[in-house]
Amino acid sequence: MDVSALQLFVEVMNQGSFAAVARDRNLDPSSVSRAIAGLEAELGVRLFQRTTRQLSPTEAGTTYFERIEPLLAEMQQAIDIITDVSRKPRGTLRVTASVSFGHHCIVPLLPALAAQYPDLTVDLWLTDTVVDLVADRIDVAVRLGVLADSTLVAQRLMPTQYAVCASPVYLKRSHSLQQSMDLANHNCLLFPLAGFRSRWLLKDQTGQVSEVSVSGRTVISSAIALQQCAIAGMGLALLPKWLVDVDVQAGTLINVFPDYEVTATNFSTAAWLVYPSRAYMPLKVRAFINFLKQSVSG
Repeated sequence: MDVSALQLFVEVMNQGSFAAVARDRNLDPSSVSRAIAGLEAELGVRLFQRTTRQLSPTEAGTTYFERIEPLLAEMQQAIDIITDVSRKPRGTLRVTASVSFGHHCIVPLLPALAAQYPDLTVDLWLTDTVVDLVADRIDVAVRLGVLADSTLVAQRLMPTQYAVCASPVYLKRSHSLQQSMDLANHNCLLFPLAGFRSRWLLKDQTGQVSEVSVSGRTVISSAIALQQCAIAGMGLALLPKWLVDVDVQAGTLINVFPDYEVTATNFSTAAWLVYPSRAYMPLKVRAFINFLKQSVSG
């Protein structure tokens, strides 16, 4: 039996679409359909019900998936173990991160990663959507914030600290900004997530926390875009320090509350390395995690 056809079957089950699997593998959708049809012919059962609008597994397809998926996972683990005998990271590493973190913290490291591991191919998927690591065959994800409970394994990459920033031009022409409650009188550049859009939290050096309502005329789902708008003088923005530290040092942005810890959700947020729970971690994954930890912390 063709193992590649079995792998395609498992991916179609996970993603629920021939087209999605074809895009992911850079294949023509008809080739995925033919592979599944060939598998059905070999098994003598229909694995999917197909209509013009929907693809759904049959009872036989679901039963077959439940049996074959763990076997393919075991086979891939065996391949990883044998490959790692060479003690050189190789193969394709699939990584996902948010657009802002990926552009700012991962992309600049890719030349050094490529030089250190010439046999490693990196497939970097930058998206602000939380992807399914198993369905999309992701090896490692970088996720920001407080992690929800899940079956995934997580390691803390670095703490995430925020700052309320504005350009010198904006501060010169705007209302006074002497204390946290003055934020209510300012135009804030907002991120469309719960908390970020309606209120910010500030903790002073004594540990006292102030919750301040914020509002503004600009809402953008990109930290990089908010950074650019803040530099252009459009208002105040709550942004991660890893993104704006260089701007603050250059003077294009000013941290307006340098003596405060600031957040919109939780003062213990972090960037996390997340990967599917498995008994064996491939060498390529271990190498990337160690590289990123050393590079970011350094």
